[in-house]
Amino acid sequence: MNAIMRILRYLKNAPGKGILFAKNVDHQSIEVYIDADWADVVDDRRSTSGYFTFVGGNLVTWKSKKQNVVARSSAEAEFRGMALGLCEALWLRLLLQDLSYLSRQPIRLFCDNKAACDIAHNPVQHDCTKHVEVDRFFIKEKLDDKIVELPKIRSEDQLVDILTKAVSSKCSQNF
Repeated sequence: MNAIMRILRYLKNAPGKGILFAKNVDHQSIEVYIDADWADVVDDRRSTSGYFTFVGGNLVTWKSKKQNVVARSSAEAEFRGMALGLCEALWLRLLLQDLSYLSRQPIRLFCDNKAACDIAHNPVQHDCTKHVEVDRFFIKEKLDDKIVELPKIRSEDQLVDILTKAVSSKCSQNF
């Protein structure tokens, strides 16, 4: 109940705030910030993953969802979230193409889990990653075709943490 009251107080005291869309020269760039909270749901130990997608620096879609399967590692949880975020970005790219905005630059996926990024780049199949094989091949194919790139991002700079983890009042004041 306290969280609801904080949200209502925020909305009441911030009538001029909202989602703003900036004019941007690079209106065709697509960026996705992906994060997962591994085995955080106490009842069934499923992970929560979330993503923000930006087109031209403007937030256009976001999602936070409990994963359908139990992840056996934080890398697996992040990797499954990466696949979902990539699907959303590819859909946005097709939408932009239908609107005659052809983008030649790769989609940028920001994932702060080094192991998940290493799995995406590594074509070697291991027994410990066999259960995420379909997602791995999907992401690897997009990396090889230069449709996607995985730049490094520090955990402190990960925007999508707000969808997957409890955020302190100090952090929420920055939004």
